[in-house]
Amino acid sequence: MPAAAVIVGAGPAGLACALRLAQLLDQHAGQAGLPAKDEILLLEKGREVGAHLLSGAVMDPRGLAELLPDFAAGAPLASPVTTDAAFFLTAGRSWRFPITPPPLRNHGNYVISLNQLGKWLGEKVEQAGITIFPATAGAKLLFSGDRVVGVRTDDKGKDRNGRPKGNFEPGYDLQTPIVILAEGPRGSLSKQLLCRGQLSGANPQVYSLGVKEIWDVPAGRIRPGEVAHTMGWPLSADMYGGGWVYGLSDRRISIGLVTALEYRDAATDPFVLFQRYKTHPWIRKVLEGGEMVRYGAKTVPMGGYFALPPAAGPGWMLIGDSAGYLNSQRLKGIHLAIKSGMLAAEALFASWTGGGDAAVLAFPRQVQASWIGKELWAVRNFHQGFEHGLARGLLHGAAQMATGGRGLHARYPAIAGHRRMRKLEQLSTPPPPPFVPDGKLTFGKMEDVYHSGTRHEEDQPAHLLIQDTDVCNNRCTWEYGNPCQHFCPAAVYEMVAADDGSKQIHLNPSNCVHCKTCDIMDPYEIITWVPPEGGGGPNYEGE
Repeated sequence: MPAAAVIVGAGPAGLACALRLAQLLDQHAGQAGLPAKDEILLLEKGREVGAHLLSGAVMDPRGLAELLPDFAAGAPLASPVTTDAAFFLTAGRSWRFPITPPPLRNHGNYVISLNQLGKWLGEKVEQAGITIFPATAGAKLLFSGDRVVGVRTDDKGKDRNGRPKGNFEPGYDLQTPIVILAEGPRGSLSKQLLCRGQLSGANPQVYSLGVKEIWDVPAGRIRPGEVAHTMGWPLSADMYGGGWVYGLSDRRISIGLVTALEYRDAATDPFVLFQRYKTHPWIRKVLEGGEMVRYGAKTVPMGGYFALPPAAGPGWMLIGDSAGYLNSQRLKGIHLAIKSGMLAAEALFASWTGGGDAAVLAFPRQVQASWIGKELWAVRNFHQGFEHGLARGLLHGAAQMATGGRGLHARYPAIAGHRRMRKLEQLSTPPPPPFVPDGKLTFGKMEDVYHSGTRHEEDQPAHLLIQDTDVCNNRCTWEYGNPCQHFCPAAVYEMVAADDGSKQIHLNPSNCVHCKTCDIMDPYEIITWVPPEGGGGPNYEGE
């Protein structure tokens, strides 16, 4: 099936790219040599646009204002930010910063439902004439030599052993001169480029995991547009991360905790840390009497400027979180994703109007010359400065702000997060106490997964591929204590007792919320996340 362009992923980056292409084609209608808009294909693995977009975010509107200057008239914006606050937490107390740190000031930004924003942009894209294929995952990049020449979509209707069922439908080979990857963090197609040696930054990419719930609370408990960020407890002094509470309305809030996936203790469980976070007296006071209505988890790329891979190559471009465009100091990436999608569309359009491959290959330079490059350069060493804990990280952060982002070194080095995990024999701390949820304020993983709306066809091939389960059942057990059962926020991985008393790895892929933490944090790098049958996964709707 031929196409003028294939965009993989209908998040903010992919949707912005598709919409900008439609705008450019409309502006140059009638010009010879341009493709029709219905020759541009946008693939989305979720059941519908927005289904895999986790809600509750603070958005810098800069990118959206460039894409749609009149966005405020129709965009589903929950509330402009009305107040800012930053707190330092200990186990029992909270201290409000007398002055909110500049990176956490959100005047002019909006509290939004990313789910609703995605749906709204998806409607704009379809109205503009671009074809969206929901429930369709990109399974494999097609190559001719080193050049990407298309995408193979997923087969549908295979049983768990890979055999065709009665409803079997083979995937399509979408043949195209350009594939634009907007898959989000640790994209499976992007990883295929990485494995071929086409992606590498000066530093390895590192990630954090955000675990989030949406709550309905008694009216007046929080004001719409109220934004609070926290640091400190329950994260230990050598861990990077922090929490948030956002007022979506006078009754609905987004609450979550971000934990950097570069901790030392293999027993660290970001989900449990988030549940403990809610027991803090200040957080408990906000939530008491409320009801949790949605749950989800998502990884975010934190490596910054020096972890950026090449954003284009022969037949391909990377945009949004797939390329690592996120400001780790501000914890914001939606505006960068939208702008990167626009720039990719403009580079592709230039290739259609005579620029050829040179226009596509110029895309990374255009990103660096834009305000994306300027914003990321100004925080180029921020996350790496926290390598040795919060206190030293704050000192490095202050030095970087005083030196335009440089700090004490021109480039702070980084280590891939899974390489920081220590073996059991290297740990002197006792294991954490068992976590027992109360079912009202705190919950277990299975109960939260239920609230993510996650559904997968049970009788389909597993989309979590373990290269060698003997490593899990033996070596990993005595070296690391099987950290997969801790770092997964959806109880996908279990160590189940066998008849001989040993424990064996057992997968529950139907629980998966597509955060891809396992692909990132497995200390042996033998877990590979691939898309399940299109349409499977979380269903973040109604926020």
